[in-house]
Amino acid sequence: MQNYARTAGILSAVFMGLGQLYNRQIEKALLFLCYNVFAWIMFSKYLPNAIWGIWTLGEHARTMVKGKFPKEYDHSTNLLIIGLAVLILFGFYLISYIYNIKDAYETGREREVYGSVKTFGQTIKNILTYSFPFVLLTVPIIGVFIFTILPLVFMILLAFTNYDRNHIPPSKLVDWVGMDNFMNLVQLSTYSHTFYKILLWTFIWAIAATVTTYFGGMLVALLIQQNGVRFKTFWRTLFIIPYAIPQLISLLVMRNLFNGNFGPINQYLAFFGIQNIDWLGDAFWAKMTVIFVNMWLGVPVSMVLILGVLTTIPRDLYEAADVDGASDFQKFRAITLPMILFSTMPLLIMQFAGNINNFNVIFLLTNGNPPCADCQYAGETDLLVTWLYKLTLDRQEYGLASSVGIIIFIIIATFSIWNYRRSKSFIEEDMIQ
Repeated sequence: MQNYARTAGILSAVFMGLGQLYNRQIEKALLFLCYNVFAWIMFSKYLPNAIWGIWTLGEHARTMVKGKFPKEYDHSTNLLIIGLAVLILFGFYLISYIYNIKDAYETGREREVYGSVKTFGQTIKNILTYSFPFVLLTVPIIGVFIFTILPLVFMILLAFTNYDRNHIPPSKLVDWVGMDNFMNLVQLSTYSHTFYKILLWTFIWAIAATVTTYFGGMLVALLIQQNGVRFKTFWRTLFIIPYAIPQLISLLVMRNLFNGNFGPINQYLAFFGIQNIDWLGDAFWAKMTVIFVNMWLGVPVSMVLILGVLTTIPRDLYEAADVDGASDFQKFRAITLPMILFSTMPLLIMQFAGNINNFNVIFLLTNGNPPCADCQYAGETDLLVTWLYKLTLDRQEYGLASSVGIIIFIIIATFSIWNYRRSKSFIEEDMIQ
């Protein structure tokens, strides 16, 4: 028996489409051949420039020579973006090349076994029948690479450059600096003190914000779910209102309510002889205020989710506990709390990760203030994400800000994966599978 599969695979590896031509699939072979020729023409023109652009980030800055600007100059960030886009397209081309070899090999196997191969019409019919979901996903996948993967890789690469206000292309080209930005964050006194201080506050904030909203929502849900409580629908609706109002409006209103000079809260406290409290101007009170406001905004979400969990707990568990003479606290500790934690632990981990990046509450309520005397471009309530924002837009420290973004990603990814894999819901799901 002739080895059609190996021969077709080798021919397709030599040049895309030759294996299909050998397998007598003329239409498919022509498509692969035309695609390969077009790809080689395009990549021979753009791929070397893309690699050069990423490697050098440009060589000719836009500097005035004899009173005139040269017509040709390089732009570092444009070269980096275009280079990444070309490399991603080249990656798709390599995947299609591998698919072409696999297709030729499998078709050759069919030829060996059945003595014939599918026609072009039959191939199209099989694709539309068995691979239709993948065809529909083509456009979303391309969108993910353009709008997610490309910006993410671009941001990561910026962390290894000196892209800042002193290196703005095209007048000043950007250079690769390796790990200098990361070393500056952890070693250079100008930034390290600010970084460690903000990192500590970010963890304190994330823990406090997660615990208060989660257990606050649990408390409200348990109170509403009590048998003696009437008008349950009314109370659910009332407590969900803070979440229904746009967060921007709520935070701006809260900012006025907690104003230290003319805010209604201080005016109300004055009736009881309590001196004005600088809610947003004092470091301690500003931190307490953002935690309280975040709890007010986040409790409704936890409440709704936990109410859903409470309705799924079998009543016979509580009946059996009553027979055993268990108190209300014992039933809560042995039945209610474990069931709630089991169902919502992944959500709790997501809330913690989200609070590390909770930009809205900090930025809209305090803008990171009050000012921090010994911090670099940061205030007392700034999180890593708001500090990153200020480094980017206010100070144009793009490389340093990108390194902060990478550190945030590492922290969140490490914590989330580690805790999620240790949670009972994940472990028991694996056991079931």
